Amino acid sequence: MRHLARSVLALTALSFLYAPAASAQGRGRATYVKRYNDPVLEAIRKLNKNKRKAASKATAAVHDRYKAKKERKRKTKRKLLDALKGVAIPASPKVFKKVFHFKPVAQYYTGTCWSFSSTSFVETEVFRLTGKKIKLSEMHTVYYEYLEKARRWIRHRGHSAFSEGSESNAIFRVFRRYGAMPLAAYSGLPGKDKRHNHVALAKAIKAYLGHLKTSGVWDEKLALASIRLILNRHLGAPPKTFSYGGATYTARRFLKDVMKLDPTAYVELMSTSKQRFYRYGLFDVPDNWWRSRDYFNVPLKDFYAVVAGAVGKGYTAVIGGDVSEPGKIGFKDAAIIPDYDLPQSHINQHSREYRIASVLTTDDHGIHLVGKVRHGGRDWYLIKDSGRSARHGKAKGYYYFRDDFIKLKMLTLTVHRDALPKALRAKLSRAKKR
Repeated sequence: MRHLARSVLALTALSFLYAPAASAQGRGRATYVKRYNDPVLEAIRKLNKNKRKAASKATAAVHDRYKAKKERKRKTKRKLLDALKGVAIPASPKVFKKVFHFKPVAQYYTGTCWSFSSTSFVETEVFRLTGKKIKLSEMHTVYYEYLEKARRWIRHRGHSAFSEGSESNAIFRVFRRYGAMPLAAYSGLPGKDKRHNHVALAKAIKAYLGHLKTSGVWDEKLALASIRLILNRHLGAPPKTFSYGGATYTARRFLKDVMKLDPTAYVELMSTSKQRFYRYGLFDVPDNWWRSRDYFNVPLKDFYAVVAGAVGKGYTAVIGGDVSEPGKIGFKDAAIIPDYDLPQSHINQHSREYRIASVLTTDDHGIHLVGKVRHGGRDWYLIKDSGRSARHGKAKGYYYFRDDFIKLKMLTLTVHRDALPKALRAKLSRAKKR
């Protein structure tokens, strides 16, 4: 019994000892207090932070050294160019027989030469057909070309080329579906800087498409809505309607009623012995991302005959090919094939094909051929060029391409079918598209 009494007394004492402190009203009170930071642990944390900072600083210094080295190399890189000594270069664009075109427009930091050259071509065609001088929007076509590239990329689950590049005949495909509009209605430049710069735009779209591939969420409707949001942020949303000449138009109605352009009236030519001549075929390059087989393949003699005869008939052409050559010099406004590259007598279908097959000739750039002159015993062509190097010389937006450069290095051309010689037009009519 004594042991039991002691136990009861002990429990009573403990309950009193550990009972919550009573307030004046007899209730407990919770309160916030400053967290205790143990000084030893804080010292270790600071040490670790300084170690990480030092390591990051050392790593950053290494990266900076290599970045600086790379930048010095980029700025001091030397490029093999021809001196063009003894070459009789036309004096200025004024000496050329020209077809109407608007003054050159710069593409700045974009890979959309295809749109600038084909838009210029269409502007010339609109004037030829209607007498109207309408400066068109390059970026309206670019906006919807990005959208269609993304659509195919999604449908093919990433097995489709996606870049800023395309081909000149893309403009007619976009026109048929989305129409066209004047530059005044849509510039594609929503910010203060009026120079085109698509670095952030292309990066954002590619990052989003990469997310789709990683996640496996191939919801086309949702994905294209997101692509539109990206395009709207960087280019601005194209207007659904706009005013022109006192009337209101949609892009498709503007194409039909004002421009009066028939997108089906144009033909794409290529010249490669890899495929049968006088047949339609695939122009097999990455920028032909939708794998168009609408290219009519002709021998080099026919290809060049179309180029040579176009301006004399009042036509122009979009041409595309390789412009990374030692004989193409922006500061001298000229492009030729030097004899040390290939003697003039050796420029033919076979030497052309060798360069295509060995990837010495690639699909680099799209440009607009707008004039011609016979100078120094050679044919020279006036080339309207949106690229930066065309601004390095005196011609400011133009190049002068000699006949040999076109024969050896240009891969495709787009013209109105009526610009073709009669015999070639007949062969085109008999050929069937696959």
